[in-house]
Amino acid sequence: MTATYLQFDTALLPSGWAENVRIRIGGGAIREVTPGADPAPGVERHRIGLPGMPNLHSHAFQRGFAGLGERRVHAHDDFWSWRDIMYRFVDRISPDDLEAIAALAFMEMLESGFTHVGEFHYLHRATDGAFYDDPAAMAGRIAAAAEISGIGLTLLPVFYAHSGFGGAPPHAGQKRFISTPDEFAKLVEGSIVAVAGLTNSLVGIAPHSLRAVTGAELTEILSLARTSPVHIHVAEQTREVEDCKAWCGKTPVAWLMENAPVDSRWCLVHATHVDEAELGAIAASGAVVGLCPITEANLGDGVFPLGKFLEQAGRFGIGSDSNVYISAAEELRLLEYAQRLNCRARNVAASTAASTGRFSFDAAMAGGAQALGIKSGLDVGSPADIMTLDAGHAALVCRSGDALLDAYVFAGSGGIIGDVWRGGEKLVRNGRHLRKDAIIARYRKTLGRLLSS
Repeated sequence: MTATYLQFDTALLPSGWAENVRIRIGGGAIREVTPGADPAPGVERHRIGLPGMPNLHSHAFQRGFAGLGERRVHAHDDFWSWRDIMYRFVDRISPDDLEAIAALAFMEMLESGFTHVGEFHYLHRATDGAFYDDPAAMAGRIAAAAEISGIGLTLLPVFYAHSGFGGAPPHAGQKRFISTPDEFAKLVEGSIVAVAGLTNSLVGIAPHSLRAVTGAELTEILSLARTSPVHIHVAEQTREVEDCKAWCGKTPVAWLMENAPVDSRWCLVHATHVDEAELGAIAASGAVVGLCPITEANLGDGVFPLGKFLEQAGRFGIGSDSNVYISAAEELRLLEYAQRLNCRARNVAASTAASTGRFSFDAAMAGGAQALGIKSGLDVGSPADIMTLDAGHAALVCRSGDALLDAYVFAGSGGIIGDVWRGGEKLVRNGRHLRKDAIIARYRKTLGRLLSS
């Protein structure tokens, strides 16, 4: 269902909350925003309108083994033991499987208020390690899943060549990820073709990490990005930081800031283990830090020093990463709660006298949009990516203005999201995706086969 006009009793505009807001939509974008408008007959009405949230970092296929890594298999389980489980799962996935799993993940993102996703896509090769006849076949399946679900897509094909710093050769578990710079150029070209039929979608590039890319390779592949987004994992784990220092005498962030043209196109994913000088360098570059609090907690990564970063006017966005649990509000909630536990303080992710829910929502929306190369917000020219809150939800009783966002982030629960539009098309009604039954049926069949083999 494509809307022409929507009317909201209250809506969050770039200038702040406004009452009686009428939005005109055309060609998938917002064409007119009129506060103080009298409701017109036949116009679809809602109580509370918000812009959709960008999800700047996802590995969609990992949704298929969510919850399967929660058994202790080593005396000290950590990210690296979890990664071994992921490698075993990824060895089984066919193109059809990837499409089915990604469609489910994207559907769940929309139901939670995420309307555009940055898919950090590194599953390129077939199960035997050979490329498909079309090197971008798997990227095409990600694009197909985006079309099925309706989510906006920034596709980030990943360059992955090594198993460790200094160009260490890849190991068997990474055989489906690997490419040379020439092969990667073909992947990028094929990815551009794959998303060509999708609205408001684009292609960037993603050097996986400094563990997986040499300095020379990084320089070579950056020419493929042109003006598009560049995303990279960096400083997620303490072992990664120590290994990088053993290789070059510098931390990953320090090496990257000295040797790469990091600017506002870049998203540094995680950047968990950084010092104040590195925070200042990131903030000065204009890059966005991609924070994934649910996954970072699930994997035991650590806590990014958000308060110190905000003091330097740093930019951040949120992502669902491993997709172990998908919720835009929960990412924002856990982001703040981790800061409170670490700092033994409250309302860390807020400016002075500001609502924490409002501040974190606005910052994550702006940072996510920058990182994904899109516009956001209920503003003329932006995609018509809109969500509503269910005004009848108990958490929203007697709330207005910024208190609505504080309740959404900190006091909400299932059912607080009402309807969601992406590009002007209503995809979620009363919290339920309109294609949910078919997407889940296909996913159920896919997982039944994958996990029984």
